[in-house]
This record gives sequence, C-alpha cells and structure tokens, in this order.
Amino acid sequence: MDMVSKSLNLAEAEAFRMFTRLQMPISLPGYGLKTGVRGLLSSVALGFVLAAGLVSAGLPVAAKSTAFSQSLAIAAADDEEVAAWYRDTAYDTLWTGPEDAARRQALIAALETAGDHGLPVARYDLAGIRAALASARTEGDLGRLEVKMTRAWLDWARDVSSGALDPAKIDSTIVREITRPDSYALLRAIATRDPATVARRLLPDSDAYVQLMKTRFDLEELSASGGWGPQVPAGALEPGATGERVVILRDRLIAMGWLSPTPTAVYDRMVQNAVMNFQRAHGLPADGVAGGDTLAEINKEPEDRMKSVLVAMERERWMDIDRAGRMIWVNLTDFSAEIIDDGRVTFRTRSVIGREEMDRRTPEFSDMMDHMVVNPSWGVPRSIIVGEYLPLLRSNPNAVSHMQIVDRNGRVVPRGSVNFAGYTARSFPFGMRQPPGDNNALGKVKFMFPNKHNIYLHDTPAKSLFAHDKRAYSHGCIRLADPFDFAHALFRNQAPEIESEFNQTLKGGRETPVKLEKKVPIHLVYFTAYPQGHGVMGYRRDVYGRDAKLWSALSAEGVVARTVSQ
Repeated sequence: MDMVSKSLNLAEAEAFRMFTRLQMPISLPGYGLKTGVRGLLSSVALGFVLAAGLVSAGLPVAAKSTAFSQSLAIAAADDEEVAAWYRDTAYDTLWTGPEDAARRQALIAALETAGDHGLPVARYDLAGIRAALASARTEGDLGRLEVKMTRAWLDWARDVSSGALDPAKIDSTIVREITRPDSYALLRAIATRDPATVARRLLPDSDAYVQLMKTRFDLEELSASGGWGPQVPAGALEPGATGERVVILRDRLIAMGWLSPTPTAVYDRMVQNAVMNFQRAHGLPADGVAGGDTLAEINKEPEDRMKSVLVAMERERWMDIDRAGRMIWVNLTDFSAEIIDDGRVTFRTRSVIGREEMDRRTPEFSDMMDHMVVNPSWGVPRSIIVGEYLPLLRSNPNAVSHMQIVDRNGRVVPRGSVNFAGYTARSFPFGMRQPPGDNNALGKVKFMFPNKHNIYLHDTPAKSLFAHDKRAYSHGCIRLADPFDFAHALFRNQAPEIESEFNQTLKGGRETPVKLEKKVPIHLVYFTAYPQGHGVMGYRRDVYGRDAKLWSALSAEGVVARTVSQ
C-alpha cells in the first residue's frame, strides 16, 4: 500500500501565520501599537478554514484491522479516558482515516498557532505529528499516530480554554476554581461537529483576551524591528531640562506613541504632557517628572511587556466567568475596585491591599457578595491576636485597650480575670473584638462575600494611605477610598433612596447588616497588563512577584516571548 502523507510546508505555515494577523491599522496612543479589528480571534478561527485548503494529507485507509486496533490500544493504555473513547467507538478513527481530513487540518492549524496564544508548543509535539504523518508505513504506525494526535488535541483544547498551568502549584495565594473540559466531551465534539467551529469556540471570548493577543502580535513585531530605541540613562529629568538625555527620552516616547514627532531638545510642555499620560497609564503619580519609577517603566523593552501580556493571557484563560450583568472587579496591581455593569465601569475607587509579606498578601479568588454591614465591629483574626496582640498583653494586660476580650460564645470577658502571661499562642482560648466607632479598623461599613480567606472590602480611618501610588498596607483585606459611594452604587438598584437610608443607619451607630437582594459576583484579580480602553494597554508593577513566578513556570514549559524573526 502506497502510504504518502503531506504536512504543512514552511510557506504554508507562514501563510496561515500571516492570515491570523489580518488587521485594519488605526494608530492609537500607547507603545506605538495599532489596534486591529475587534474580531481578531475570529480571524484566527477563519485561519482553520484557510489551513484546510493548504493541508491535504494523503493518508492510507486505516482499516480497523487487528494490527491497527492493537497498536492503538497499546498506545492509549496509560490514558483510560482515551482508551475508553476508542473502545466505545469500535476503534473508529478521528484523524488518520480518509474521511478525517478536515479534523487533521483543524488540529494542525490549531497547533501551528499555539505559540501565538502563549501556549507550550512542545507539549503538543507538532513536529512529531508531522514526522509521523510523513513516515507512516503500517497500520500499526497509524494506530500510534491516531493516539498521538488525540492527545495533542486534548492537551491543546484544555490549555487554550482553561490555561496551561495549575495556578495552585505555582502560588498558594492564587485560588482559581478551574474547570477543565471533559476529555470524552472534547472527543465527541470534534468527532461530530465542524472541527474549525469546535476549535474556535474553545478560545477565550473576552474582549480583554482579544486585545491582549493583538498587543502580543504588535509587541513581537516591535521587538523584531528594534524596539523603542536606546534606554534613557538613570537620573531624574524635570520640565525645563535640556541635553542628550532629554532627546533620548523624547525619541523613546515618540517611538512608544506617547508623543508626536517633534525636534525639541527641551523638556517642554509637550514632553511633560506625554510623560504624564504615560504615568497615568502605568499607575504612577502623574507629576510630569521622569523620576526613578517612571524611567524604570519607560525603559522596559517590548520583550518585558510581552511577558506581562502572555501571563495576562494565561490568567484570562483561568477566568471562566460570565461577564454579562453586574460584577465587582478588584485588580490588586492597580490598587482599585470597580463596579462593572454589562462590561461598562459604572463606579471606580482607589483601594489598599495586603502588605507584601507572604502571610499578608491578598489572595486572588472569586466569590459572591451578599451583604454589607453598617457600623461594623471587628472580629480580630486569630493570626493577628496571637501574632501581634498577645505578646503585648503578656507584658501589659491593659495594652490595646480599644479591644474587647471575648469568649468563644462572643461574651465580653473582664481583662482582670485573664492571666495573659499564662497562655501561649496555641493555648490562648479567647477572641478579640473592636466595637463599632469612629476609630474602628473597618471604618463605618464593610462589604461581605463570606470566604475561607476571611477577606472583605471595608472602610478605614487611615485615609492618608490613599495618597500613595503603591498601596500595599493592610493585613489582607481590601480598604476602599470611597466606601459610602461604593455602597450607594451597589445598592441603588434595590433601594433608590439608599443615600438617605444609609446616612440614617450610620447615625444610629448600631451594627446593622443590609442584605443584597441579588448576590453580586466579585473577582479579586492580579493583572499587570490589561486593556484600559481607547486602544491603550495598561501595565502595572508586579507587587507580589506573582507574575515572575508564573512567567518562570510558563518558560519551564517552553513558552517564549518570541519575536517574528524567531
């Protein structure tokens, strides 16, 4: 039997690759990037169809012979889900039969563009599949190839739809409930439906993912063409400055798209405005001075930004959420909290997040907000009681006098009846509570989404902290700069007179829970790269070093911040 198999050649691969980059350039501010059509991922999906015209695999008929079935069964022996599929379908082919051309073509197209999504291409072994397609000589070869392609399909489908990494293995403070697609369902879908459509629907469909992928393409092209020019030498630059360093700063801002071309060698008003716009997009104080933090961000290279974008794309793949309706979005790296209605930000405020020490960092997770408490008391977490307060009480029983000592039933215990010096951190049987009041650590209101991390949003008497640009000061909870306005925005739909009702409850001074009639999804996220609207990609500092960990893990899996030339 003449067994000839043809896979994508280099010209065909490049044709498909360029097809996925079809765009309608519109210049917009920010890094000299261009925004393309919003349907970028649809273009990628259409690439599957294009690839179908490029690939014509002349595989032999894979008769369901004993040799084929046995080799397939042996190859799938260590994967019960794959083995069960083929047993249940009487060893029918998905990829290697003469009627399987469309599936072969869709799979090869998907694997060819896996790197564009920042996926670990080596995991799918496209080169091995191509080699096997070209060298298959026996039905046993075809059985082994069948399993190899099935595994590649399942790996790619899981990775592109729900992420290539398990975040819990990277950092325990990343708590994402990731639902991996079922193997049997993925195989049934590719077996019974249009392959290109199945592949397309596995791609993340959020607008943010589209913009991140578009930015990723633009950044690699910028990198291949030399980036943004020389870095600005160290040392602050202020308005009125002149000289070579100002020229380098000017040229870099022009290359990034923050400044229109100008021959000026002076740090004039135009340069100052460009620096201020850059600072706003990067979460820096917009003072128009190119100081140390600002220059550190200006001097980042396209490859650095690409790493942030690729990590953000992985995070988007973990976020299997319904973006319709209302949700609360707390981006820890941006030190902000937003209420979003049907994709539109309707309220935004500054926030303070957990400190940088590992046991104080605010975790990433999603939950449902169900009520607020006006005039809250503060039940001090056990870790703070034994780690901070008990050592003080051992030496001075009257320390932290604003706190009540309470038993396990919540009853106040007189301090004079407690021998604090006789207890260890392990044996101390009491709790501590701060009653409602002007100096309560939670301020005048807290917003609850009961969770195992004991994290919530709340007011604070420490208002001065919101003047800082980097606001990591709490024990882990999220402090809001405008908690009353947040409450008004959150409850207005169910209580049109919320402002007056809220103020009346505040004046009463009593601890009062107020239930939301409809729970609101809340997402605590950590994006150092994200679309800010109007074609501008925002970048933030890696406050907790989580992105560095994720990039290291992606790199270990073979993901690269590659350029077009690669």
